[in-house]
Amino acid sequence: MDLSNPPGAPAPARTVLASADIDRALTRIAHEILEANKGPADLVLMGIPRRGAPLAVRLASKIAAADPSVDPAAIVGQLDVTMFRDDLARQPTRTPYATKVPLSGIDDKVVVLVDDVLFSGRTIRAALDALVDLGRPRIVRLAVLVDRGHRELPIRADHVGKNLPTAAVERVRVRLRETDAADEVVIEGTL
Repeated sequence: MDLSNPPGAPAPARTVLASADIDRALTRIAHEILEANKGPADLVLMGIPRRGAPLAVRLASKIAAADPSVDPAAIVGQLDVTMFRDDLARQPTRTPYATKVPLSGIDDKVVVLVDDVLFSGRTIRAALDALVDLGRPRIVRLAVLVDRGHRELPIRADHVGKNLPTAAVERVRVRLRETDAADEVVIEGTL
C-alpha cells in the first residue's frame, strides 16, 4: 500500500499547460478572434482582472502581429467585475481593480471579454452587467484560456485555449509571468 499519498490527501499538482502551450493557445485564439470578426475593425478586448487582463494584453499583441494595422494598446482594456458579483456576501473582501476602457469606447464595438478560467459562469455574468454600465457593444464574445466545465449559468465561451474536464473538487490554477512570475496551468485537488 502506498502511504506517500493516502486517500483524501491532496494530490500533487499536475501541469496541464506549460509556457509554450499557453503561447500556442493564445496565438490560436487571436487568429480565431480575427476570423470571427472578419478582421480587426471595431474590435475591443476587455480583460477581467486578475489574470484575464494580462491575457487580453497578450492577445492584443498577437492580433497586432497578425495584422500590423492594429495598435494593440488602442484595442485593449480592463473590466473590473467586483461590485457586480453575486457572491460578495459569501467571499472575503476583494479589492476592486480599475476599469479601463479604450479611447474608442465600447459603443457599437465587438467586445471580447477575456478571462483565464471559465467555471460556473458567474464571473462572466458579472462582467456582462459591468459592461452594460459602460455602454452598448454591438456584439459581446468570450475568450478564455481554460474552460473547465461545471457551469451554473447558461454561458459559453466563443474562443477556448483548452477544454479541461475536471472534478468539482479540483482547482485549476493559472499562473502568468505578469502576476506570478511563471506561465503554467496546473490542476490541484484530491485523489
